[in-house]
Amino acid sequence: MKSIKYIKEQNQGISAILAFALLPLSGFATDIYIPSLPTMAATMQVSSLQVQLTLSLFLISYGVSQLFIGSILDSFGRYKLSLICLLVFAASSIVIANTQNIYLIYLMRIIHGFTVGTVIVAKRAFFVDVYEGDKLKHYLSLFSIIWSTGPIVAPFVGGYLQTVFGWESNFYLLAGLAVIMAILEYIYSGETLKKFSVFSLKKIISVYIEMIRTTSFSLGIIMLGLAYSMVMIYNMTGPFIIEHHFNLTPVVAGYSSLILGFAWMVGGFIGKATIDRPFFKKMAANLVLQMLFVALMILSISFISNLYSLIFFAFIIHVTAGYIFNNYFTFCLSKFPRNAGIASGLTGGITYVVVSALSYTIISFLPAKDEVNLSASYLVLSIASAIIMYTIYKLSGRTESASIG
Repeated sequence: MKSIKYIKEQNQGISAILAFALLPLSGFATDIYIPSLPTMAATMQVSSLQVQLTLSLFLISYGVSQLFIGSILDSFGRYKLSLICLLVFAASSIVIANTQNIYLIYLMRIIHGFTVGTVIVAKRAFFVDVYEGDKLKHYLSLFSIIWSTGPIVAPFVGGYLQTVFGWESNFYLLAGLAVIMAILEYIYSGETLKKFSVFSLKKIISVYIEMIRTTSFSLGIIMLGLAYSMVMIYNMTGPFIIEHHFNLTPVVAGYSSLILGFAWMVGGFIGKATIDRPFFKKMAANLVLQMLFVALMILSISFISNLYSLIFFAFIIHVTAGYIFNNYFTFCLSKFPRNAGIASGLTGGITYVVVSALSYTIISFLPAKDEVNLSASYLVLSIASAIIMYTIYKLSGRTESASIG
């Protein structure tokens, strides 16, 4: 134990700032190169579907890592693993920036997912290790707000980098940020875990099986996946529509993603503001609005088809998706208060796996071509959401509905 470098008390404040700074890393790793997807496809002479797979592979590995990495961090500590992962993330980013081989990029993106998953889970655990009471609640309430800055800012920055320096610059920036954060972590941070637990795969699996067998919990995760898939499908198809169909620049694609990032945040804030409303009533009303907006988007395409109409309808649809995500994330975590940590990891992990599978499957049938395909994708997800939510309502019954509300 003498070799463990524990965090110094005087460095807890700056370490908390560093932890917050790392929370948006997943959003940056996902969204910064979104405006560059068309250019990457053209440069490497691969299809749009092939380059879109780099997003899906990241999401799958990021999701899978969250399923088990929490237990590993509880057994072996947070500090060294997250520090190593930052350096590995930086190295893999540099490899991506220096290759034209799409399959090597696939491998590096899988490594990105696992390393980012480790860092994010470790930094969430940091606050639980160091703080307690009202201060801990205050910090935890900031998580989703700070995380959402990644998807908002990243494509905006990436659009400019793509235009001025080329798509490779996105990954050089990711590498540079990771190295800087690793240096600051080495100087100011340290181990925060006081009691190392014994790693028991059997115990973890038994808890996971119990949770997955709870149908309303499993279907709640599917709802999360359907909601976030709306955002991910736009991320995969939007730049191609804007740059190829409308013949606009990557900078415009970046600005568009910036606006839609705010839509997701607005949905989350509305969800927080209506937290005391009856659960299934507000979710039903939200889904009715979502399906109405999707129908209006489909009907409007015959009369108007431009960037402004695309962003307008995508914005209001993404607000409803953000609202669903905010409410169902709370719904899922509240199912297992005694195993909140494992429930959080399972919820986040499976959600990202569902998102990657759903989004990639849908764009395989409805490729990134125009607003017609995008609106059709929204319609598929909206109908599926309505079916799943109705099933959850029937399974939960009126008693559970009243207790949640």
